Amino acid sequence: MYKRINYIISELKDQYLINDDSLRPWIIGFSGGKDSTALLQLVWLALKNIPHELRKRKIYVVCNNTLVENPVVTDHVSGVLSQIQQAAVEQGLPIEVQKTIPRLEDTFWVNIIGRGYPVPNNTFRWCTDKMKIKPTSRFIIDQVAENGEAIILIGTRSSESATRAKSIKKHEIRGKRLSKHPQLHNTYVYSPIKDLMLEEVWYIINALTSPWGSDNSKLFQIYAEASADDYECPTIVTDKSHSSCGQSRFGCWTCTVVKEDKSMTAMVSKSYSWLKPLLDLRTSMVEERNKSENRLPTRRNGQNAVTDEGFHQGNYTQEYRAKLLEQVLIAQKEIQSVKPNLELITYQELVAIQVIWHRDLCFDYQVSEIYNRVYNKEFDMKKNDEKIQKEIALLKSVCEDQPSDFDLIQELLIMQKNKALLNRKRGLKDDMERVIEKYLKIESENVY
Repeated sequence: MYKRINYIISELKDQYLINDDSLRPWIIGFSGGKDSTALLQLVWLALKNIPHELRKRKIYVVCNNTLVENPVVTDHVSGVLSQIQQAAVEQGLPIEVQKTIPRLEDTFWVNIIGRGYPVPNNTFRWCTDKMKIKPTSRFIIDQVAENGEAIILIGTRSSESATRAKSIKKHEIRGKRLSKHPQLHNTYVYSPIKDLMLEEVWYIINALTSPWGSDNSKLFQIYAEASADDYECPTIVTDKSHSSCGQSRFGCWTCTVVKEDKSMTAMVSKSYSWLKPLLDLRTSMVEERNKSENRLPTRRNGQNAVTDEGFHQGNYTQEYRAKLLEQVLIAQKEIQSVKPNLELITYQELVAIQVIWHRDLCFDYQVSEIYNRVYNKEFDMKKNDEKIQKEIALLKSVCEDQPSDFDLIQELLIMQKNKALLNRKRGLKDDMERVIEKYLKIESENVY
């Protein structure tokens, strides 16, 4: 096993030192899980074996936070990233930590509670692109723009699944370490640990000392406590204190694509009972997803979404969006009794949700009222709500003789405010023109 590890380190060292005028940077996708941790350890060891004057290529450790990650994992990864950055500076290594998050308009709650998107499933898996791919892709594109090219190092392994093995084989170029990225231009993919087995990954983590000073036993413990009975467990451990540990996968605690969140279920039943409100909320979102009474007869683009049997399959109704917001805040309040600083939904998301509700011409529900009801205190948004209500009353009085003008002006104003808040001015002119054309068509139909 040592020979296998040394071979990968030697290969990494050789690839790093390849004569490259552009010094295209390495970008390591780091989730804090077992595979990305093992990959970074091997890269670090390879870099330490390279003379200081030859360490010219920049290495970015990029970690994406969807804002709905498993809180236990998020807390662990945050601490590890701090250690990585500090150790890189102290050891004089060209390693830099970068964190990415989705834009406000792409977050889970803004889309679910704000826009009324149904929670993801296998046929409508909008979350991966918005919350994971886009944030990291933006960083990669910036690096390509600056350096001409970039190389992404990933901890994907063929033995993880038949699907992973097929994907790796599809994109790799025989006889070459690097393969072209299927979507990003001038970007290459390098998978140094693709041939490692699960036992070898755990051997690297447990037997080799973390070069940035992290306690890998904590990572091992998280996996052990998240393992369900049907997970494969490694047959090799480095000492008797290591219990059996599965290959549990961690991701968004809100994930409704999988039938059951086995890792969180196992964690709740063992050492993390305080996670139960999150598990219960996720279960509720799955059960409530396809209920006709929770869905509109149309999608956001106006397309009909009623089945032949009469079931609604459009976006969530405003009533259900308000109900879900209250459920999230209740779960957050319960969690904060144990973890006071843990937020399930941010203040910025609450403001964005309110703006979108106004854009949808829904004034029956107010984010501040729901928040105040759950927390029994005044939310700062109340002053903004009062101002908005005064504006609405004034606008209604001006358009008293022509109610449709009120609807048109209100929709245009809300659209502009929404674009401004979400820092998304692109397309504003086209959106406004479409709204005006819609109202002109309605007016002409009324005339005739």
